[in-house]
Amino acid sequence: MNAHSELLKRITVCADIFGGKPIIRDMRIAVEHVLGMLAAGDTAEMILDEYPDLAAEDIQACLLFAHRSLAGDHVYERVPIRETL
Repeated sequence: MNAHSELLKRITVCADIFGGKPIIRDMRIAVEHVLGMLAAGDTAEMILDEYPDLAAEDIQACLLFAHRSLAGDHVYERVPIRETL
């Protein structure tokens, strides 16, 4: 299994969290929230300081997820989907 596949395992979907939007490691932190912070100019270090439960790999996984999604890759097919937690 390659490094990208390992990173994408950090992104999950759970129907009862944020309406099934992609989240990080089953936490209530949406991928789009992290991407929004980065787009607003926050650095990875700032995000990690604000969310101590996150790891640098989580931020990298969000970026990879976004890249793969925009590139037309079927990322959702690789994301674990949970009915409820």
